[in-house]
Formats: sequence, structure tokens, C-alpha cells
Amino acid sequence: MDPTNLDESEHFHRVVDCQWACPAHTDVPGYIRLIAQGRFTEAYLLNRTSNVFPGILGRVCDRPCEPACRRNRVEAEPVAICRLKRVASDNREDVSGSLPKAPHQSNGKRIALIGAGCSSLTVVNDLAPLGYECVIFEAFDKPGGLMRTNIPAFRLPADVLDEEIGYIIDIGAELRLSTPIDSMSDLLAENFDAIFVGSGAPKGKDLEIPGRHDSDRIHIGIDWLESIAFGHTAKVGRRVLIIGVGNTAMDCCRSALRLGADDVKVMARKPRSYFKASEWELEDAEEERVEIVVNHSPKAFVVEEGRLTGMRFERLRYEFDDHGAITATEVVDEVTISCDDVVLAIGQDNAFPWIERDLGIEFDRWDVPKIDPVTFESTRPGVYFGGDAAFGPKNIIWAVEHGHQAAISIHKHCQGTDLRDRLPRGVTLTSAKMGIHEWSYSNDYDPSARRLMPHVDLPKRFEKLNIEVELGFSKQQFVTEVERCLNCDLQTVFTADLCIECDACIDICPVDCLAITENVDRQGVEARLKAPRLNSDQPFYASEPLKHTARIMVKDENLCVHCGLCAERCPTGAWDMQKSTITIPYAVHEADRG
Repeated sequence: MDPTNLDESEHFHRVVDCQWACPAHTDVPGYIRLIAQGRFTEAYLLNRTSNVFPGILGRVCDRPCEPACRRNRVEAEPVAICRLKRVASDNREDVSGSLPKAPHQSNGKRIALIGAGCSSLTVVNDLAPLGYECVIFEAFDKPGGLMRTNIPAFRLPADVLDEEIGYIIDIGAELRLSTPIDSMSDLLAENFDAIFVGSGAPKGKDLEIPGRHDSDRIHIGIDWLESIAFGHTAKVGRRVLIIGVGNTAMDCCRSALRLGADDVKVMARKPRSYFKASEWELEDAEEERVEIVVNHSPKAFVVEEGRLTGMRFERLRYEFDDHGAITATEVVDEVTISCDDVVLAIGQDNAFPWIERDLGIEFDRWDVPKIDPVTFESTRPGVYFGGDAAFGPKNIIWAVEHGHQAAISIHKHCQGTDLRDRLPRGVTLTSAKMGIHEWSYSNDYDPSARRLMPHVDLPKRFEKLNIEVELGFSKQQFVTEVERCLNCDLQTVFTADLCIECDACIDICPVDCLAITENVDRQGVEARLKAPRLNSDQPFYASEPLKHTARIMVKDENLCVHCGLCAERCPTGAWDMQKSTITIPYAVHEADRG
């Protein structure tokens, strides 16, 4: 009987947490160990197999891996996975000679890509080395898409952006800048073998309230950031209101400070627990003395004799249930806040006025193309979407994953094979044992707290628009930070028929995550654990019945720190530490498949 209804094999293990949490999976502990050894170039290249922009995402990633980091289980802060990507990028050697190149002869297939953003560039990265002729149509005079126009240079320097985009273009792609696509019908007439749409979500949401069109000092957030990026906007009024509290709003408020504003307020309709902005983005804005005002709902713009002088808000009060959900909203007051400029950062929408509606590309009720979530193909065969253009605004790492999957589909489409017949992902295990008491990884538990990212001094960072605020980890900082990794790719693997029930593993376990107990129901097993469960939703693992007593070995994975002491102490080898290697197929693997 398996009381937990989990792993039914004679081995049990937990697959890698932080890698599965990221949509573009990568060997996170693997490149962290390479960084620990000072092998920065290898770490960069390993990371780049799935995340094609390590230097970019090492600065601006939304970090979906970090909430899943095992370090969260023993303390409040995860390993700084995102910032360690930057460590590898900043300290590596030139990698251009190690990147793939297009073959001398193409395979005769031409692919059109609309937009030179992260999803389109990922498609090029995957298909150009296979001989596909990739033609990128970019409306602006520089590539990068929203990475360039919506992420300020004080967060993402242009030279970092240019370098990593250049690596992909140099593989072998034709980049047509200042070439917007005005008609999908006209593009289809050029007889490309496939078309990929990676045009982002370029339409900022507006706020239609009284006074909206009575002043030219009311700006749409993403358009305003774009204007700053290309040098068209160089100043702003002294008092600025930012409406909205997502990551774009954080970029807007911090940009306003660098354009000369000295009183910047971010106006939020709901309490902080409902904010969409990442906590670290909020912290950076507040460090720069941006005021975040909660529970204020916009009601009207105040325009006097053609000049914007303020904005009127309803001040709200909320009631909540025991789970923090809003149950009631009450208007308690009305206030007017003075300002010289207002920036609307309340969201983004897809916009496809250039796609004719008689081409077989179906749109849903929100006027967004219907996209297959597995193949990224539209309802017209051969036309694919990815990034924000596919499913609305998300983040760069999701767009990268969309590009990888769309590249597989485009390859299969061009080769005339089933788009859904895709190689599976998988996990393989190999022993990490190098001796009786030696492992191929550092298994010491380091109690150090997460390293704080050093920043440019507050007064200096406002001297120019492009002064990068984050300085990157020092050598001592990243040496300490990599040791905080709890090696979630190293699994405790247990072989039941080798166990002699000596209790050595239980005695030596520093966190009391192991127990041998009668094979009873789940509630009975939980009552027999050595340490109380900290998270009842986290599975615990049970072995097959042990041969001597028919009891079972139980492990609370939520407590385990992967130290390997159980395997070191076991006299029979019933315990082993084994490395999980995630197998992720890309277009090149489908091509090798034939």
C-alpha cells in the first residue's frame, strides 16, 4: 500500500523545483555550480541553451524560478537565481565563436518574422542554424521590440541588449529595420513558407474619464517610455502622477525622476496586496522616494484654461474576508491631487489592424487571434504567433519559450510532419557519488542570508537617463550566494530492498525529514513523522514496504536540504544522491529525429 499515492516505484525522488517553475527551463543548479567554480563562459552557454538572453534576463527577468527555490523552505529569501545569470554574463569571455551559425547552403525554406522582439529572435536562434532563411521585419530603426522601448536603460543598458540581439542576428538572419508590416495579405503574397508574428502587445490602455482629451500632458505609459527610449521626450513637469501599479508603472515613475520630476506619485486603486508590480520593483521605486498612494480611483482630469493642473480621485475603503478577498467597497471621500503630467500605465492590449479579417485567421471576442496553446499556430496553417502577440502581455521568459515551441512547429510544418507529434520532455537520474564521503556537488548548508544587490548612489543615478542602477554582485557576494543553493537537482533516491532498518539515516538527518513507520493511512503516517509538517500541501514520499518488517520509509520533502548525509551514513547503499537532468527538446532535436 502506498499511503501517499505518490511514487509507486522502489525509488522515490523529487524532480527539480526551480527548473520546472520557469517556462523556458534550464539547468539552474548546474550553471550555479559552474559559477561557483569560476567557469563563467560555460555557465553562460549552459543557460543560453534555453534562455537565449542570459545577460538581459539576468537584469530584468520576472523570476518565476525564485518562488519555487528550495531555499524558501528554510528561510524567507530564495537564491538570487536571476542575478547569478548576470554574474555569468558579466564575467564570461567572448562566446561568439561558440554559438551556432547558419550552414553555407540554406534548406530552401523562407520564414517571415514580424517584430524583432524576444519571441521572434528566439525563433531565429532555433531555425537559422537548421538552414532556414529568416527575414525579420521591424517597424523601428533598432531591434529589440519592447525590451528596447519599454525597459529603461537604467535597468537594461543598450550595449547589453545590442550584444545579445547581435549574437542571434549574426547566426544568419536578414533584418529589415524601419519596415512595418501594414498588410498580412501583402506579406502572404510574398510566398514565405511560414510566418511568425511576434509584434508584442503595442497598444496601451486608455482611461476615458472627463478631461482626458483636454490636455496634451496626459500620456499612455508604453508610448511615453518608447518616446524616451528614442530620445523624443527629454523632460517632464515637476509633479507627475502615474496611474497604475504594474511593472510598467514602476518604469514610468522612475523615468519621470530622471527627466526632472521631483514629486512623483503612483496612484493605486487597491491595497498593496493587489499590486501587479514585482516586490523588488516596488522597493526600487520607493528607494528613489516615489510615493505610492493606495485606495484612490481616478474620477476626472482637472484642466484649467487648457492646462493640466491636477486629477480628481475617489478615496475608497475596502472590507475583506478571512482570505483577504475584497467583499465590499465604499467611497469615503473625494480628493484632488495637483500635477503637471499624468502617465497612464494601466495595462496593454494586442492590436492587429494590419491583419485582414478574410484570410482564415480567426479572432476571438476580444479581437485577438485564436492560437493553439501547444503549437502556437493560428487557424490559418503556416501562420504562428508568440510572445505578447499570442496570449497578451506576460514577460520576456515566456516569450522566449513561445519562440522555442513555435520554432518546432514551423520546422515540422515546413517538413510536412504532424505539428503535435513532438518529442517529449523527460528527466534522467545519475549518481552523484564520487567516494564514500564525497559528492560531485557542494553539500554543505550555508546559513548566509541572500546577498543584497549593490546600487549606484542615489544622487548619482539621476545624472543621466542611462546610468545602470544595479552594479552587479561583487566576487565575494556571488561566492556566498552560490553556496546558498540547496541543489534541487540532486535527489535523495531510496532503494527499499537494500534497507536493513538500522535507523542510521534517521539519526543523522539534521532536519528530521525521515521516518520509518507502519504502513497505515496518510493521517496515521503524518502523525508518526519526526518533525511537524510545515506545509500540508507539499507531498511527502513513501517507499515500498521494507523487506524485514513491511514498514515504510517516509520523507517530508518540504524539510529536506539535500545535504546527502543519509546517503553518506547508510551502510548498505539504500540511499543515494542522484542528479536530475531535464531533457528539453528544441527544433534542432526534431531535425535530428528526421
